Amino acid sequence: MLLKAAEADEILPGGMKAVTLNGREIVLCNCAGTFYAVERACGHAKARLERGALTGWILTCPLHYAQFDIRSGEALSGPAPKAPESKHAIPSDPSLKTVGLKTWPVKLQNGSVFVEVPQ
Repeated sequence: MLLKAAEADEILPGGMKAVTLNGREIVLCNCAGTFYAVERACGHAKARLERGALTGWILTCPLHYAQFDIRSGEALSGPAPKAPESKHAIPSDPSLKTVGLKTWPVKLQNGSVFVEVPQ
């Protein structure tokens, strides 16, 4: 189902906006005029991704700095480990894992951003 999510001019290039469509929390991302839709919660600790940073097509989580490719949802890097003085800050620590993000197809029509979400 194709649903209107926002007006394109509401989200400047490099900007993001959280929306809820059909009960799904989604972040709309504007990468140089191309729009993408990814799930709102980080796959590590459920942080709200629209509060993070969008640099090109890389979305960085505001909580532990995990990074995601907004084009595919792929997790590019896990969360940053704890401070070096922590004995538990080893890269193989399972608490430092994250999963990729769900993505949805986006269409831009007549200045509006539409997202294809299942019913």
